[in-house]
Amino acid sequence: MDAWTYRFDGTGPAGEGLREALCTLGNGYLATRGAVPECDADGVHYPGTYAAGCYNRLLDTVAGGTVENESLVNLPNWLPLTFRAGDGPWLGRPGTEVLDEDHELDLRGGVLSRRLRVRDSAGRTTAVTQLRFVHMRDPHVCGLRVTLTPQDWSGTLTVRSGLDATVRNRGVERYRGLSDRHLTQLTAGPLGADGVACSVETGQSHVRVALAANTRVLLDGRATGVARAGGEPGRAEQEITVPVSAGRRITVEKLVVVHTARDNAISEPSVEAREHLARLAGFETLLYEHRLAWRQLWRRFSFSLRGPQSPALPVVRLHLFHLLQTVSDHSADLDAGVPARGLHGEAYRGHVLWDELFVFPILNLRAPVLSRALLRYRYRRLPRARAAAADDGRPGAMYPWQSGSDGREESQRLHLNPLSGRWIADVSRLQRHVGLAVAYNTWQYYEVTGDREFLGRDGAEMIIEVARYFAALAEHDDARDRYVIRGVMGPDEFHTGYPGADRPGIDNNAYTNILTVWLMLRALDVLDALGADRRAELAETLHLDPAEPRRWADISRRMFVPVRPDGIIEQFEGYAGLAELDWPTYRDRYGDVRRLDRILESEGDTPNRYQASKQADVLMLFYLLSADELGELLHRLGYRLPADAIARTVEYYLARTAHGSTLSAVVHAWVLARNHREEALRYFVEALCSDVADIQGGTTAEGIHLAAMAGSVDVLQRCFAGLETRGGALLLNPYWPRQLGVLEFDIRYRGHRITLRISGATVRVTAGPGRLPPIRVNCRDEAVELGPGEVVQFPLHPA
Repeated sequence: MDAWTYRFDGTGPAGEGLREALCTLGNGYLATRGAVPECDADGVHYPGTYAAGCYNRLLDTVAGGTVENESLVNLPNWLPLTFRAGDGPWLGRPGTEVLDEDHELDLRGGVLSRRLRVRDSAGRTTAVTQLRFVHMRDPHVCGLRVTLTPQDWSGTLTVRSGLDATVRNRGVERYRGLSDRHLTQLTAGPLGADGVACSVETGQSHVRVALAANTRVLLDGRATGVARAGGEPGRAEQEITVPVSAGRRITVEKLVVVHTARDNAISEPSVEAREHLARLAGFETLLYEHRLAWRQLWRRFSFSLRGPQSPALPVVRLHLFHLLQTVSDHSADLDAGVPARGLHGEAYRGHVLWDELFVFPILNLRAPVLSRALLRYRYRRLPRARAAAADDGRPGAMYPWQSGSDGREESQRLHLNPLSGRWIADVSRLQRHVGLAVAYNTWQYYEVTGDREFLGRDGAEMIIEVARYFAALAEHDDARDRYVIRGVMGPDEFHTGYPGADRPGIDNNAYTNILTVWLMLRALDVLDALGADRRAELAETLHLDPAEPRRWADISRRMFVPVRPDGIIEQFEGYAGLAELDWPTYRDRYGDVRRLDRILESEGDTPNRYQASKQADVLMLFYLLSADELGELLHRLGYRLPADAIARTVEYYLARTAHGSTLSAVVHAWVLARNHREEALRYFVEALCSDVADIQGGTTAEGIHLAAMAGSVDVLQRCFAGLETRGGALLLNPYWPRQLGVLEFDIRYRGHRITLRISGATVRVTAGPGRLPPIRVNCRDEAVELGPGEVVQFPLHPA
């Protein structure tokens, strides 16, 4: 491994799923797992190709009831390519032995390479190298090149290449008892002398998907061999036989085009796929253009770490790599959100949760056009969110916890506990805070870009409609003379209700209540930011009553927050009255207690009875809001916390968190950075290792954890480097760990290209050339105006 390369040497069956997920190649439009091309899904290998936003629904009977699940669809496999010597066994089938093998992932160029030597049952040894790409400039194109060198034999060699339309969604073991056949085959067969094509359609959503491929065998740069079409039902295949001699290599080049009916500017997918394939340049030209597109992308997302702990840099780049394969420039033209597990697998069925909350800080500061496209995904589903709010008996917009194709609630009604084998009622749709995340992302995008056009058109409508819903969700408690929010779930996810209660949900989740106050103030800010004409139009369109802003202001001053007498913010009302869990006993008994909820349910118990959280909940407030912002909100509500309240709150929840989510390490690194630098670094390293070390014991094989990947990078830029955008200024408040050396990265703020260099001693801010007006830069107690081409340096003293 170097700063740009990951190498996997002989992972073995147990590690193959992890390697496939980490070696996924994509371009924001589609992605393909790093499965070897000679193997089908067989329990060890799992080839999967997914197109952003391509979903389908299936029905099942579970626990005596009917459930409907929408899934991101596994599309036809374009990878199949194998060979055999003479009439011997095919690579990947019994009778072949892999003598040595390694895989190499080139992050700089977006290329996956593989080298192996294989010997068949007749003792013939062949050296094989493979290279593949999923094109970053032309989002519909994929390529695979294989070089074969007979080492100790001569004779005939046959290459088999094809497309497999018989695939199912079988990538998550706990889903395998449910329906998984999403595709109906339309056509599969030859395409000219050197190609194959297939066309399928999703069963319920009726999205047509077409693939066209050609394969050439080259000897000394010239096409050679005799081709023959074939294949089993659902597989379009061709075989090409060539004479070979020992030591003389042949090259196989396979180019594939993928189109769906969701694409822009096409007539019909199968026609477009065939015509697009015919227009393609040669393999080498396409590879050059692909690598060039990646080089240009890395210029915008450059991160440099120099120092004794610089080994963190390759992981940071790997995380950015997978983010950019899920959300790229092609995403700007798509109607798709941010799947929690990327386009890398089938966990969460490819749904969009709140993970964009951790992705936006990276995109806002480098590719805001992508942030805007993702916000448009939410805006297009605003009518569904309004309908959901109306069904809930309230005005405004209630966004779903899990979203897919059309914005309806996709959360499961039942989920399987693999430990007990029981299907359990799932009430995670009560995580209303996803709407708060949508509003937060919208406002943060505006803060970074100053995009008043977007705020005035789409952003204002989303923020105001979410605010209307939460204003209605907040009820006035006469006894307290404060507003309360009942019957929800917080980010914790372990607590679905009170012990023995006959209704789900908990009351006055601190995270939800405080962010509701923040939202009320931002809704008022939005109205102030709009021009008089647009404000009047919006009020007419939304039937906004003049009394509503007054209610928002009132809620912002009188929301109830469960603050204990010692100043610790209670996760929700009644949390402190729950039983303490015997953590040492459970750790001794089970070792890994990350999924404590499953452990307790398998014992006939429930985490609802205990002061035990899956992940950060109250502490998420410190991730989203600076200490100043949080203090101002609590002060506005009339709460006076002791000076050590935040530190004590952090310590309290550290002792009671199972870290059952990869996001937990991100947030804990963040909140510990000010007072416990070594502990913060430990959690930062854990966040970096979430997927590369598969710390959750097998979940990465089902898809990478995109929010944790983006969040780990965000810990560098906004937590350790202290970067904040608020109030029309660039704010810097670094708590930089000297062990990490020197960090340098580029951002874009209000149109300016800014380079930041942070060490333990100084912060240097450089503005690129241009004619834009100066920006305000604050570093702790110092403030300057920074114009194009200027440089400012701040000395760092212990804060």
